This record gives sequence, C-alpha cells and structure tokens, in this order.
Amino acid sequence: MAVALTMARMKVAMLRHAFHGTRAQTAGTGAALGALLAAGTVYLAFTDPDLPAAGYAVWLLGWILGPIFMGGGDETLRPEYFSLLGLPPRRLAAGLLVSAFVGVAPLVSLTALLGLLVAGVRLGVANALVAVPAMVLQLAVFVLLSKVSVAVVGLALRTRPGAIASGVLNGAILAALGQIWVFFVVFGQTGVPAAVWYLPSGWGLLAVRGEWWALGALALLALLLLGAWAALLSRRAGAARPSTRGRRPMRAATANGAIVAKELRTWSRDLVRNHQLTFALSYGVCFAASPLILGWAGMLPYAGPIFIVMAAAMTANLYGTDGTALWLTLLTPSASDVRGRQLAWLSAHAPVAIVLTVAFTAVTGGPWPLILALLPALLGGAAGLVPLVSVYGLVPGTDPHRRAGNPLRTSEDDGGLTGLAYLMLALVLLTGAPAALAALRYGWAGLAVGVVTGVLCYWGFGLLTERRLRSHGPELLDVMRTGHKPRTTVKSRFEQLSKTQKTIAWWCFGFGAIPLVPQGIVAAVFVADGMLRHSWFLATYMPPGLRYPVAAAFAALGLAMYGTGVWVVTPRSSR
Repeated sequence: MAVALTMARMKVAMLRHAFHGTRAQTAGTGAALGALLAAGTVYLAFTDPDLPAAGYAVWLLGWILGPIFMGGGDETLRPEYFSLLGLPPRRLAAGLLVSAFVGVAPLVSLTALLGLLVAGVRLGVANALVAVPAMVLQLAVFVLLSKVSVAVVGLALRTRPGAIASGVLNGAILAALGQIWVFFVVFGQTGVPAAVWYLPSGWGLLAVRGEWWALGALALLALLLLGAWAALLSRRAGAARPSTRGRRPMRAATANGAIVAKELRTWSRDLVRNHQLTFALSYGVCFAASPLILGWAGMLPYAGPIFIVMAAAMTANLYGTDGTALWLTLLTPSASDVRGRQLAWLSAHAPVAIVLTVAFTAVTGGPWPLILALLPALLGGAAGLVPLVSVYGLVPGTDPHRRAGNPLRTSEDDGGLTGLAYLMLALVLLTGAPAALAALRYGWAGLAVGVVTGVLCYWGFGLLTERRLRSHGPELLDVMRTGHKPRTTVKSRFEQLSKTQKTIAWWCFGFGAIPLVPQGIVAAVFVADGMLRHSWFLATYMPPGLRYPVAAAFAALGLAMYGTGVWVVTPRSSR
C-alpha cells in the first residue's frame, strides 16, 4: 500500500508541474468534451434503463482504443522508472494501477459511471448502495483493460504479423465507433442486443439491477487483469525490433533514388509504419462498409479517399519519427530528400488507394466523376502536406533505436501528435474540395480539376518543405535532439495574450473544423449525392431550399472561427 500511495503522490506532483501552457489548454479542452459525453451517458440512465449498457460499451472501447490511437496513453509514470528498485511485478502493477486513477480521464469516466448510481436510486436503497462499489470496480476494469490492451499491442508490434493484425483490428473498431450512428439505428429498430449486457462494461449495471454475481465477476476480472498486466510488464524490457530477413538489395543510381529506396525499405521494415498503414486501410474499408448493415452501399466508393486521408493523418509527423537521423538529410544537400519522401509515400499508398477506389466504385456503379476527381486530388494533397506539416509542426520524436518497451509511443508529446493528426485530416480534405465541387457541378470536368489540384499540391507544398529545411534545418535538428521547441516570436506572442484571448483562440482552432468540414463541406457533398436525413449532418434534414444555404452557413462559420483565431493571436502592429 505504501508503494501505491507513493506512486499516486508522484503522479499528482508530476501532473501539477506539467499542466501549464499548451498542455493545460489541451487537457482543458479534452476535459470539457469528456464532461459533455459523461453528462450524455448519465442522461441515458434517466431516459431508458437499457441504453446505459450500450453507452458503457462505447466507453469501454474508448478506453481500449484511445490509448492505442494516441501513442500508448498516459505514461506519466513508466515501469522503466522503477526497474532498479527490484519490486515484484504484481506489486509494481498494483502501484501503477493506483497512480493510473489520478488524472483527467479517470475522473471523467467516474462521472459517466454516476449513471449506475442513478439507475440504483430509481430501483431502491439496496441497489443504490451496490452502485457505489460497482462504480469503483467498473472504473478499475476500464483502466486495467486499457493497460493490458496497450501492453498486448506493444508486444504485437514486435512482429510483423502482430503489427498487421493489431492494425486491422484497431482500425475496424475505431471505424465502428466513427459510424456509431449505424448501430444506433439498428438498436432503435431491434433494441439493445442482449450480448451488450454481458460485456464487462455492462456488469456494473447488472449488479445494480439485482444480479449480484456481476459484482463478484467485476472484482475477479479486475484481479485477473492485474495479474495479466503484471506478467506483461515483466516482458516489456525489450524494444521493438525490425525484421532483418534476407531481401533483394535495393540499388540506386542517384541520390534521389537512394532516398526513395531508403524510405521504401523503412515502410517495409518499420513495424510501427506497418501498423499505421494497415490501420488506415482497415479504417477506410470498415468505415465505408458499415452502412451495409442497413442495406445501403452508398459509402463504399469512398473507401479509397477515406484511406488516403487517414493514412496522411497517421504519418503527419513523418520527419519527427526519424529522430536525430535528420542530420543525415542536412548533410546531403545535393539530394532532394523531400521529393524522395513524397515519391515513397505515393508508392506505398497510391496503389492501395487506386485498387480500393476502382473496385468499390465498380461494385456500386458510381459516382465515377466524383470519385475519380477526388482520387488524384487527395493523393497529391496528402503527398504534399505530409512532409510540409511534419516540418512546420514538427513534434520531437524518439529515435527508432531508443523506443522504450511501449513501441506505440514514438514521441513524448502525445497531445501534439493528436493535434497534428486532426490538422492533417482537415487540410487533406480541403485539398479535395475544389475537385469535388467541380465534379458535382460539371461532371467529368472535375477529373481535370482533381489532377491539376493534386499536381500543384504535390509540387508546391514540396517546394515549401524544401525551403523550410534549407532555412531552418539546424533549428529543427536541435528540436529533435533536445526535445524542446525554441521560444519563437509566435510562441512569445501567444504567451502574451490574456487568458480570455487564449481560450478564444484555442476554441476557434480546436473546433473550427467541425462546422467547416463535416457540417459544411461533407454535408454539401451528401446533399448533392441525394443522401438525405443522414446521421448528424444538419443540412441533410433541411427542406430543399435550405440544404445548401445551411451547409454554406456552417462552412462560413468554420472559416470565421479560424479567422477569429488568427486575428486574436496576430499582434496589433501586424493588424
């Protein structure tokens, strides 16, 4: 117990000194969104006694997939820090478990689990008393399942089959969460499936409703997961090792060809990149195929474009993942490192995207002009933006040969990586907007617009990246070496803003993409394609004369939010 309390106090001290500046703003935004979701979950307990079971199943998936998607989750206290103390694995796991309850995510989840107390109060005093230990045990199961899943995926990433399998599984589950409206429609037609009640996420609710065995089952599962996590911690010392099987050598006659060969070899051998590629592929296919449950195949042709956008988001920190190997690039000025990386990225992703797009569009019979216009535009935009964003928004990464026992963690700044991924999602979608609008308005003329847009993005963004490397190469290398970004004038200007101005800027930059992309651009595409009353896209529910105006108004709101954020952080002298 003393070890656990000491680790908890260490976690509190580290968080108290870590939450400041950008990290505090990111944590505050995440806490606000989590509080809204928690309030919605508690509201389900007031409306329908069956819906909380489905809601807690979603929370369980979030605990399992969230840390995997965000680089291994919260590791403020790492097992490696205590390796020299000689603690038994089970005692170390218990201490780390207690410290894992300290943080924003457990507090938000505990708030969502208040729905158990609401359900118990509605049933009687005894049920309400059972709800209290059920909440604690349910939260412990959430946290332990998260830890065990991260550890299992970390071990899987040390072999190519494991990396591919975990990428496929994680992509499929995250796509199901992204298309949760499909399952809500199914549940609305058939009710909450009985299997949901018997998932670990539903045992607390079963205990509150009088099935007392579920409370013991939660306690037993928590003990089993604790033992499994302890066993996995003892196997964490090794690092992820790339495959070194004998292969045909890659010979290059030019410096640029050598860069392409090096990047292609990295894409084939780096198990983290294998995981990212298969994750994006699985996500694209499953996201587009989910509506087939309702008998609607209209999203199948978009599997290829979705794969491109997700692949770009997964590789948004392309230069950062190389670590201090950036010095090799800076000492080889005659080679166009950027163009080589662009060609290698296209070589790894374009064939998959083309096959997906053509095959699924042929199955549904169209819409050929829109899909074929989007394909070159998104490929060129992604190939141009991936190196550009990774240079301008570089997040210091861990050198591949120094990755710890958690291969998912390629950087110390998970919040920065997440923000970079969301930024990439929005930017790549914007590169496809001109081609999509032209195809919807003029048909096959959109294909020409898509090709021109893709070529211009590929060439123009690549040129900007090359200039950035030449002018700021030493500074970028210093960031990679030290792990700290220098105090630039942009940062100092932001720090000089008042608290109110900082909050306005963060909300504008953090949420401007919601009205701009899904409610604006995507909703307009759905309306043009005849997809009405679709999910949460408000314009699809409007009368005919208001559909496009509502979508345009949302797009204008998103642009206005970004403009307001830029205006707030711009110095008065520049205004």
